[in-house]
Amino acid sequence: QVQLVESGGGLVQAGGSLRLSCAASIPTFSSYVLGWFRQAPGKEREFVAYIRSGLSTNYADSVKGRFTISRDNAKNTMYLQMNSLKPEDTALYYCAAGRIATVTSPSYIYWGQGTQVTVSS
Repeated sequence: QVQLVESGGGLVQAGGSLRLSCAASIPTFSSYVLGWFRQAPGKEREFVAYIRSGLSTNYADSVKGRFTISRDNAKNTMYLQMNSLKPEDTALYYCAAGRIATVTSPSYIYWGQGTQVTVSS
């Protein structure tokens, strides 16, 4: 059974850091594009970052230079290092896996349940 499980969320002050993890039980994990998305209350789900199997990455402009996505194929795990956090980063963060490197969430096949990140001012 395919499963994605996020962890590492929490409450942090503005300017602080958090590291999110996404542990996946997916056959041929290394072949998937992995992405992070987030959804704030009352807003649509938005793209944060993705990483291809070849390790190239793409970021939303709002997080570029502050967030870093990475993956460890030996551990079937993806990470999101978030630095210089802002109150507007507050959201439920989801990890996703798919076959196409895209910023559009419907293109991703598998999703986690989300982990809450709250940044206080």
